Amino acid sequence: MKLFWTGCFLLVACMTVAQSGVKGTWQGLLIRDGQKIDQATIIYFDFTTSGDFIGKSREEVPGKDAFAVRKLKGKAEGSSVQLKQFVVEKKKDASGVKWCAIDATLTYIDSTGYLEGKFSSSECRGYSGKIICYRSAMPLTTEPTVKEVQSWRPIFVDDLKKGRKAPEIRELERKNFKFEPIYFDVDKAEIKDEYRAFLESMAKVVSSHSDLRVKVTGHTDSDGSDAYNMDLSRRRAEAIIAFFTALGLARDRIEISFEGETHPVGDNKTDEGKQLNRRVDFAFI
Repeated sequence: MKLFWTGCFLLVACMTVAQSGVKGTWQGLLIRDGQKIDQATIIYFDFTTSGDFIGKSREEVPGKDAFAVRKLKGKAEGSSVQLKQFVVEKKKDASGVKWCAIDATLTYIDSTGYLEGKFSSSECRGYSGKIICYRSAMPLTTEPTVKEVQSWRPIFVDDLKKGRKAPEIRELERKNFKFEPIYFDVDKAEIKDEYRAFLESMAKVVSSHSDLRVKVTGHTDSDGSDAYNMDLSRRRAEAIIAFFTALGLARDRIEISFEGETHPVGDNKTDEGKQLNRRVDFAFI
């Protein structure tokens, strides 16, 4: 049975579409109806104008030196786009591969950063499915396929399987994440229920970036000996480790330190100040 491969289109976030039109280079996957995501086609798109547009798409067969570059035409309205492939500009065929021109209607989902939609083909009967793409830093090229460049594909497949958002949205979440200390009761290292949602959101940000870690620093007030407080601050930091690893965050993504009573942020002569000092601080590293 022959494999059929085709192209895709992606546009920027709704706000960008409204302000400056659809423009740029994008990449993603085309998933045929009845096909598993691991079998999806590699696709790139270069969109050069907005409104009634002209652009290009590049299709690649995973693991093969086969590709096709097509011209595109269509119309972008708000956060949606309609497109049609036409004119093969350059291609390299391979056994079992047929290039099928498609029509597609795609919509940008601002909560995830993906452009998603359905496609169909008037050239190839029964050829239809779903497209999902994200913003790309790689230029669309008409040069032969470099298989090493396709290394992003399994990472993207894993992102989709695990429900992760598009890279640009994850990066915004990381940059805009607001750290807050979490506080502990007197002489305790147990995490209060009120902080669980905050910690879960932090762990989600860390797990969505392969190169990101979180630093956890435990503190205490000045009651007790220096040695006891150092141990208590350690136990508070280790409670965060246990919480994060229970969520599935790898231990090597967490760095801890414990400072005992040496870095107060409140006045240890007052109850209010002592409460501010019974804390754990966080930072991305």
